[in-house]
Amino acid sequence: MTGMDLAGRVALLTGASGGIGGALGRRLIAAGVRTAFAYGTRAHEAELLVTEAGESGLDAIALSGDLADPEVPARLVAETVDALGPVDLLIPNAGYAVRQAYTDVDLETWNLTIDVNLRAPFMLAQQVVPAMVERGFGRVLFISSIAAFTGGVVGPHYAASKAGLHGVLHFLAARVASRGVTVNALAPALIEDTAMSPALGVGPHAIPVGRFGRPEEVADLAMAVLRNGYLTNQVVSVDGGSHPR
Repeated sequence: MTGMDLAGRVALLTGASGGIGGALGRRLIAAGVRTAFAYGTRAHEAELLVTEAGESGLDAIALSGDLADPEVPARLVAETVDALGPVDLLIPNAGYAVRQAYTDVDLETWNLTIDVNLRAPFMLAQQVVPAMVERGFGRVLFISSIAAFTGGVVGPHYAASKAGLHGVLHFLAARVASRGVTVNALAPALIEDTAMSPALGVGPHAIPVGRFGRPEEVADLAMAVLRNGYLTNQVVSVDGGSHPR
C-alpha cells in the first residue's frame, strides 16, 4: 500500500543521536510511530526524542549500546520488544567512519568499520525479520552511502562496509517480499549537519543542485520508503544528482 499509515507501529532506530537519526526520529514521532531510539555515546539527543515523543502521547525509549559489540544488536531488539512490542520498522542508521588513505588502514580500523556498518545491521535484521515474516508486515531500511558505488573519499574500509549492505539487502529482500516485508537502503551523500558532513574540499558548486543536502530531506525520503509496500530490493540515492544511476 502506497502512503501506508504507520501510526501505532514500533520502530527501532539506531544512530538516533546523529543528524539524520534525529531528523528521522522526529518524522517517526510525527507519524505516530512508537520508537526505540538507540545511541552510542550521546544520550542527550536520544533522550530529547523520547521527551518529544511523550509530549505527543507516544511511548518511546532510549537505548544505549556500542554496535561494535556483537552482543548488542540482540539486546537492543530484546529491550525494544519488551518495552514497545515486536519491531515493525528497523532502521540501522548508526555508522562509523574514519577517513584514512588506503595505505594507512590498519586491521583495527578495518574491523571496527565492518563491525558497526555491516555486521551490526545484518545482526539486527537477523533478529527481527523472521518475526516480521510471521506477522506478514515489516520494513527494513539500511542507511548506505554513495561511497558504496563510487568508493567515496573516506577510505576503502568505509566503501566496502556500505557496499556489503547492498549484498545483504538484495539477499534478504528476494526471500521475504512475498510475506509483506520490504528491504531497501538509502544512499546519501554530501549531507550537512551530520557526522559525515561534506568532506573538506567539496563545495556546493560540485553538486548539480548547487547546495548540500539536509538531514530532513533524507528523513523525508526514508519515510516515503517506509510507507511504501511495493518498493523493495532497491538502493535509493539522495545526493543532489552527484552520482546519477
